[in-house]
Amino acid sequence: MSDAPPLTVLADDTAYAEAVQLAVDSAAAYYADGTSTLDDDAYDRLVRGIQAYEEEHPESVLSSSPTGKVAAGAAVGDVAHTVPMLSLDNVFGAEQLVDWAAGVERRLGRPVTAWSVEPKLDGLAISARYQHGRLAQLITRGDGNAGEDVSHAIGTIVGLPDRLADPVTVELRGEIMMTAAQFEQACAKRQAHDGTTFANPRSAAAGTLRTRERPYVCELTFFGYGALPNPDDTSELARRLRQLPHSEVMTWVAGQGVQTTAATPVAGIVAETLDRVQERVGEIAAIRPELPFGIDGIVIKCDLAADQAEAGFGSRAPRWAIAYKLPATEKITKLLAVEWNTGRTGVIAPRAVLEPVELDGSVVTYATLHNVADITRRGLMLGDSVTVYKAGDVIPRVEAPVVHLRTGDERPIEIPKVCPSCGDAIDATQERWRCVRGRTCRAIASIIYAVGRDQLDIEGLAENRIKQMLDAGLIADFADLFFLTREQLLGLERMGETSTDNLLTAIEQAKTRPLSRIFAALGVRGTGRSMSRRIARHFATMDAIRAADAEAIQQVEGLGSEKAPVVVAELIELAPLVDKLVQAGVNMTEPGATPPAEGQETVQVGAELPLASMSVVVTGAMTGPLAALSRNEMNELIERAGGKASSSVSARTALLVAGEKAGSKRAKAETLGVRIVSPEEFAAQVGAFLQQSTGDA
Repeated sequence: MSDAPPLTVLADDTAYAEAVQLAVDSAAAYYADGTSTLDDDAYDRLVRGIQAYEEEHPESVLSSSPTGKVAAGAAVGDVAHTVPMLSLDNVFGAEQLVDWAAGVERRLGRPVTAWSVEPKLDGLAISARYQHGRLAQLITRGDGNAGEDVSHAIGTIVGLPDRLADPVTVELRGEIMMTAAQFEQACAKRQAHDGTTFANPRSAAAGTLRTRERPYVCELTFFGYGALPNPDDTSELARRLRQLPHSEVMTWVAGQGVQTTAATPVAGIVAETLDRVQERVGEIAAIRPELPFGIDGIVIKCDLAADQAEAGFGSRAPRWAIAYKLPATEKITKLLAVEWNTGRTGVIAPRAVLEPVELDGSVVTYATLHNVADITRRGLMLGDSVTVYKAGDVIPRVEAPVVHLRTGDERPIEIPKVCPSCGDAIDATQERWRCVRGRTCRAIASIIYAVGRDQLDIEGLAENRIKQMLDAGLIADFADLFFLTREQLLGLERMGETSTDNLLTAIEQAKTRPLSRIFAALGVRGTGRSMSRRIARHFATMDAIRAADAEAIQQVEGLGSEKAPVVVAELIELAPLVDKLVQAGVNMTEPGATPPAEGQETVQVGAELPLASMSVVVTGAMTGPLAALSRNEMNELIERAGGKASSSVSARTALLVAGEKAGSKRAKAETLGVRIVSPEEFAAQVGAFLQQSTGDA
């Protein structure tokens, strides 16, 4: 199957001319101040459509066409580059990469000696000129031959020192960008200044770099990707830099005190084979969602200077390097509406309704807006063009409005004055608003969650039966279930003796669930099933959990200084419910766990655990001894055996349990070299822990 990328189809010369104008205007806006009418993916599709039309209709090609030009021919600059600063051509999949590499080797007449593989940073190319070790000038790429002087930004860029380690004269090339943290800080400063925010980190970096006068300073980041001597320089350093492999040049750059990706999870490597190149592409793609900065692809280039020289250059791009583009995780779409929902804990959460947009392999219609403070911070309005972000398995989120695309027809988002579920008052004292009735507002939702298979697992309690009990006043929360009598249940409509006895048996069995299941049933804010297991294993008893202060709670993996006080406050609020559970005789201990000794930060559960410190992912339909286990029960099994259950495959994954119809996760694991086992092999590996899990179920 071809991995050719999607493109904008142009019907005729008129559509082609309009597309050319749109592409040029969009590029001009982007290179002027970081704004654009198109997101990166839409722009790339448009340019590919223009290129395809020109290939079929060479007689119609316009001189203003962006194809074959650096920065689409739209960038301006009056400072000449000593060596042209070209763009890179793109490939969009393994098949195209193989074809490109074969073309390079045909040009050389021999195999490439070694490949360099590095992340393609999502920022702006920049040239930093050093004179005798001191940073003297910053130049944008411009049209590749000349760029704009942005030396006014010197001193605001992390990773680009004022002085190098050695007093050398050299030109360093790299990427200017904003990290996620810098972007949030920049948006906060702009919001405080004029009530608007930046659309995304890339446009924020572009606008910030070119702005000479602004009442606030936004920090930027530099990552170097090359070093060039002046063409007329005949010094020993210049000779060395011209002859060294790219990988060794980058080692020298880092040694000068300049930031490179060497210290990041996506550090550049040298690969001797194209198979290893493909592996590294997969590794970088897998790590992408976890990075604190944006990448939009992987750069593959000949590592040896001799190979680069022989392969040569085209008018727009070097022939010895290519950009392997990754699927877009960010696009622009319309914010159509905002829905307000009250969750089972009483938290009121807004959800964005979007004009459907394809993002990172799926169609996105809804996205999280977090809370009212988040909406206010970002200055969102109904009808806004908004940047929507998604990476890996992360729920899509609205990043920011694209302010320069506003038409004047946008409307304020109506903020609810009462709880959208029950109509009672709202507690707005915290950032996450909550119905003043708390869990009782959505009591039915709380109880449905508590009795579910992955919590108490009480069979025979459907939503209509729970509503029947609530309406009859038999229960107010799930703890009341353990006090129900046979006579009370028989008095309900359509409850016969058999169904009553079966339900009472199921309720009695629920008392014996491990503490991790009981804690999960409480629905403590800031925790879920996985976190409930960690808390239960750490403290071993409910008494120990309830006695813990915020500092002690923080010792549980994944519970930091922000979440810990919330958990403590929640447990205080839930105290009457927990007391009822204790009174009913519900189990309050975690099998196999030992309470931490005084002053002890972590708990070692058991010895020589088979999955100790391993990140394990389960995919596909389980078979054999694991066939009866739900996905949550599989996760419980993994964590009891010492591992960490994860939902996505990454370079950190140690083991993939692949059942029938494993699909894309298995393919990704194979690409990353992750160990893959069958359900039967995994069952044998965890042995006694499996017997414990099936006993609980």
